Amino acid sequence: MAVNDSVNILNSAYLAVEYIDSFLPDNPLQQPFKNAWNYMLDNYTKFQIATWGSLIVHEVSYFLLCVPGFVFQFIPYMQKYKIQQDKPETWEKQWKCFKTLLFNHFFIQLPLICGTYYFTEYFNIPYEWEEMPRWYVLVAQCFGCAVIEDAWHYFLHRLLHHKRIYKYIHKVHHEFVSPFGMQAEYAHPLETLILGTGFFIGIVVFCNHVILLWAWVICRLMETIDVHSGYDVPLNPLHLVPFYAGARFHDFHHMNFIGNYASTFTWWDRIFGTDSQFIAYKEKEKKQQLITKKKVN
Repeated sequence: MAVNDSVNILNSAYLAVEYIDSFLPDNPLQQPFKNAWNYMLDNYTKFQIATWGSLIVHEVSYFLLCVPGFVFQFIPYMQKYKIQQDKPETWEKQWKCFKTLLFNHFFIQLPLICGTYYFTEYFNIPYEWEEMPRWYVLVAQCFGCAVIEDAWHYFLHRLLHHKRIYKYIHKVHHEFVSPFGMQAEYAHPLETLILGTGFFIGIVVFCNHVILLWAWVICRLMETIDVHSGYDVPLNPLHLVPFYAGARFHDFHHMNFIGNYASTFTWWDRIFGTDSQFIAYKEKEKKQQLITKKKVN
């Protein structure tokens, strides 16, 4: 009975969104995107699209999303939004990070990406424009992928912090106490495989078109680069996402090494109490700010 009620609620929500969407003006970018998509299908094989297309989407998205945080370090005005202001980025650390990223991307992630074509063939995932889901379905699927990945990340990430295995794998990612955007995928190859598995679970569950692979890649990179950016910038649109953890939440994890294990949302840390030190830290910060204001006044 409960399952039927849930299905009815989802169907009603879908119809409501579809009804609202019918009143929205046409997207001026839809036709150019359609033309580009059909050109890609006409000129490249499915293997090329699934493999090299996915690699290009990942690399271009990753480094473009890193640009704002990289530029912020040169803008004095933005330093007031830097979370750990006493630990600025250095060229040495960023160069080391970049070299490790290239190795992980092309020797660890690329072989995995090569399996994308076989995944789409095995599950008969369509590529055609006509089969592409509407934008609101895609948004809902990406959110579902994020919920699944976040659960996987919380428990496996917490396991990687176990004292018996931490120094062998996850310690690499924690070389940077004050994170920066490009460091989001700086990790031991085994960690890339272990935590990266959570990314693919949602794809297996929800994927009904190859576009979801690319949309979810972009969403996941947007989130992980933001939380590793080291900057808590106001008016960040990601803060509109319910229960979104954000940069300050994850920055504390790098600074403290204990707690705040989830990747995207705050609920797992709240349920298991692993955000207690973060909450205490925030309360201490508020008290210090009040004392400072009183002294100024």
